[in-house]
Amino acid sequence: MSQLPRVVMKTNLGELIIELNSEKAPTTVENFLHYVNDNFYSNTLFHRVIPGFMVQGGGFTAEFEQKEGIEPIKNEADNGLKNIRGSIAMARTSDPHSASSQFFINLADNTFLNHTSPSSQGWGYAVFGQVVEGIELIDTIAKQKTGRRQEHADVPVEDVIIESITLL
Repeated sequence: MSQLPRVVMKTNLGELIIELNSEKAPTTVENFLHYVNDNFYSNTLFHRVIPGFMVQGGGFTAEFEQKEGIEPIKNEADNGLKNIRGSIAMARTSDPHSASSQFFINLADNTFLNHTSPSSQGWGYAVFGQVVEGIELIDTIAKQKTGRRQEHADVPVEDVIIESITLL
């Protein structure tokens, strides 16, 4: 059995380790690691936090400016991986194939986000890994008080900063 890559995510509230499933989500993992290797995620925010649902990051600087990512990737949500508690998946717009840098970590089993069909309603959100150490950090982030910032809702009032994500 091959060894799946792991990354450590360090935040101002603690750290966690995520195992990336490069076997079932090769394009998504390659895309994520491109951002990791470019230090793209350093000093970005968890900018959307919805308790009982998910925490989202990977797209806004600490000054709350949206970062420009590389080209969007093909949605790999039909890979058999599920949006369960602790899984990491790609955030996207209503276009199923619009994911670039932003990701979210599921706080619960969000089965309604899973792939059901290759249609605009059924594509789902591509899971590409799982938190294997430090899940309590996600629960801590989920407890942060949120409010509005610019046109965005569910933004932590006190910044939750991704200081770095590095390959182990």
